[in-house]
Amino acid sequence: MSASFACPQGFLDRLESFSQIGSTGDGGVDRVEASAANGLARRELAERMAAAGCEVRIDGIGNVFGLMRLAEQEAGQEAPWVFAGSHIDSQPKGGRLDGAYGVLAAVEAAAALKDRLNGQKPRANLAVVAWTGEEGARFQPSLLGSSVHAGILPLEQALARRDGSGVSVAEALDAIGFRGTDQAPRPAAYVELHVECGPELEQSGTRLGVFDRWWGAHKLELLFSGATAHTGPTPMAKRKDALLAAAEVITGLRRLADTFPGALHTSVGRLEVLPNSPNVVPDQAKLFLEIRSADASVMADAHSRLQDLIPYAAAIARVTHRIVRDEYRAPGAFAPGLRDLARATAADLGVTPQGLETIAAHDAMPMARICPSVVVAVPSRDGLCHSPREWTEPADLELGVAWLGTMLERLVLEGPSVS
Repeated sequence: MSASFACPQGFLDRLESFSQIGSTGDGGVDRVEASAANGLARRELAERMAAAGCEVRIDGIGNVFGLMRLAEQEAGQEAPWVFAGSHIDSQPKGGRLDGAYGVLAAVEAAAALKDRLNGQKPRANLAVVAWTGEEGARFQPSLLGSSVHAGILPLEQALARRDGSGVSVAEALDAIGFRGTDQAPRPAAYVELHVECGPELEQSGTRLGVFDRWWGAHKLELLFSGATAHTGPTPMAKRKDALLAAAEVITGLRRLADTFPGALHTSVGRLEVLPNSPNVVPDQAKLFLEIRSADASVMADAHSRLQDLIPYAAAIARVTHRIVRDEYRAPGAFAPGLRDLARATAADLGVTPQGLETIAAHDAMPMARICPSVVVAVPSRDGLCHSPREWTEPADLELGVAWLGTMLERLVLEGPSVS
């Protein structure tokens, strides 16, 4: 193997240029899935993939693949594929690094790797991928594109999901020209480089981290239905206030997290209220709830308590309730072989990485259902993510690209069996 892999010169400038697509003017981006800005970012990414020597393909759910064939066929059999990537969709007030950093780093690493392989005989091909709808900001569930590719979610069901305005995934992808028909290969290994979205690396002064396992998540859409009435003359005892029930659940769910200190995270990140008028008792309130833990038994206990809390809140407010969506993701662990490879290649760069757990979801989690997968990370200042204040030191961003490139070089030259 040749000299150590280095981050390509000018990467930070190209990352900054990409960050101007959908810029919110305060350091952040707004590129929610299949928006106009997201479409522009997809086109820019496709151009960068092609310039790096990749064959660009778009599949039925809009995943963008950059295929780089590096290995020769043997006995008519195509060589295995190593995947690397993340996502380029964002939250409405998201950060410029979350997801996009991993995709752009993979493009740059692939281009540099192609030049480094002259005279060598790779045993695997390489594909860069940007998954559709990782964030779940516009369309639910999150991890949409990777779940389709992994066979967890049928394509037809994914395309039929609708946003708050009633627009389907299929309609939104058609509007930006990114509902494709191409087929993509199946991966033999998947590596995702990400910003940590947590405080552990910064607090320990460590520059690189390996996610050993992920927390599970139980997500629900809960709808309370009451009756509209004038907020002035309607007696309090006769009101059927859906928002009152929602408030009981919001505060109760927060108290529930305190029952399992450090082991349970809960939230209501979105609340839709109708008719949303200052002078009308709300007749509908939809809550988007989350329960997260690394311990499946803690999640089950918390969910059981939530099932008691919901009818209690409905009774107080004299409203009905219904679960609109119920999505469960179990806790799990990433591939030991890839975790070992990540640690070994970090050592090649002179860094001892820290073992981490990811509470946030990543596309590597559904991919782990079909191939060895891992997420590796660089620090996030103050642990911030999903914020315009997202920040990672430039030197750490460059180190992360070098680390990813080193891992991919090993996987391509030695074959994904090392994973």
